[in-house]
Amino acid sequence: MPSEETRTLTSTTVTDPAAQDTAEADASPTRAWRRRLLVVAIVLAALNLRPAITSLGALLEEVRDGLGMSGSVAGLLTSVPPLCFAVFGVTAPRLARRFGAGAVVCAGMAAITAGLLIRPYAGGTPGFLAASALALMGIAVSNVLMPVIVKRWFPDRVGSMTGLYSMALACGTAVAAAATVPLTDALGGDWQPGLTVWAALAAAAVLPWLPFVRNGERTGAARGASARGAAGREAAGRGASAREAAEQGAPAREAADRDASARGASAEAGAGTAGAERPALRITRSRTAWALAVFFGLQATAAYITMGWVAQIFRDAGVAAGTAGVLLAVIMAMGIPLAFVIPRVATRLPSQGPIVLVLGVCGLAGYAGLYFAPAGGAWLWALLLGVSNCAFPLALTMVGMRARTGSGVAQLSAFAQSTGYLISIPGPLLVGVLYQHSGGWGLPIALMAALMVPQMLVGVLAGRDRTVEDEAAAR
Repeated sequence: MPSEETRTLTSTTVTDPAAQDTAEADASPTRAWRRRLLVVAIVLAALNLRPAITSLGALLEEVRDGLGMSGSVAGLLTSVPPLCFAVFGVTAPRLARRFGAGAVVCAGMAAITAGLLIRPYAGGTPGFLAASALALMGIAVSNVLMPVIVKRWFPDRVGSMTGLYSMALACGTAVAAAATVPLTDALGGDWQPGLTVWAALAAAAVLPWLPFVRNGERTGAARGASARGAAGREAAGRGASAREAAEQGAPAREAADRDASARGASAEAGAGTAGAERPALRITRSRTAWALAVFFGLQATAAYITMGWVAQIFRDAGVAAGTAGVLLAVIMAMGIPLAFVIPRVATRLPSQGPIVLVLGVCGLAGYAGLYFAPAGGAWLWALLLGVSNCAFPLALTMVGMRARTGSGVAQLSAFAQSTGYLISIPGPLLVGVLYQHSGGWGLPIALMAALMVPQMLVGVLAGRDRTVEDEAAAR
């Protein structure tokens, strides 16, 4: 079975003149330099997509005490990330069409910087939530547009680039979880500087996106127009050649063949123009899109419960605060190697269902360990939950595989992530409510384990070898 990267490359080079023009442009020094810079920009952006969340998880008890939060309000705080991702993520494709994907991601990095600088000193819970929402808005639009940028700039390396992006995301998540408590202690023990320090990393991520703000999207459009113009000129040339051959006495069949070739090239150019004006894909008609959205939502539920509450579970079991932060970091760090391996393996399989099942079984085992012996086997449970947490890079990879075109990926990414994050909103909040009213972690952990079962079922459905374009057209 050929890899997904191979299938993508073959289809674009054979049938898409615009892609051929892009491939030729890739050889130019300027284009090559921009691609290398874009790799750096993607990595730095990915590093900033979770520290705003995991740094808070490591200091949640201190923030609760400092702001006077109850367990239910803290649960609301841990539900803010998926809420913001759902609300703001759906706007990302529209913003990208108007301003360009590079400009939107650059603005997203700036919003993360501002939110992280403001929230520790906003004064009170409402200000803290509002500043958190600003940072999460930047994360939301970047989340949605990363698969789009990878598909557009690296169509022959979707698996590899998704793996690199996911690995950087996992690295940023893990480092923030592990380093926040030691940094807070080094800065005097106050939680406010310990949260503010992560704004520096976000500010660094703004810089490499600046060259893609002004003309990144217009350059791509110009290449498409150039390709269509070249196809039209080629058609005209072939038509003239056919007429010349006929005038010079060439066999009628040869002349007819050349004229037919000219008409085919002309039609291909017209198809490229028509493709640019195609109506939006009716993504809600696709069962795979819905399965992928639900899978994304359930894995996001597990991820945000883990980032928001697992460190507290370990602390309540008698684990020291610094060690609990390191355990959370271990969970996130498992994604560094696996986020690079899983997308590459997934693109080589006709169905991603087996990977979904393996990750789900690891999650169930980890939750069982948290229920029966949270402190005794803490490191093993952290490893198992870390493997289960790699459903996120798998979901991103499936977004790129379940659509054939860049516009299809953009719509599927926005739909799956926005719908998925809406689904994930109640989970962290419900965990906080159950924890406060039951006085322990038994019921919350049982809820986490119960949600893993439907995640496995819809993940198998989302992993089937089909595309949303075909399903939407067939209904």
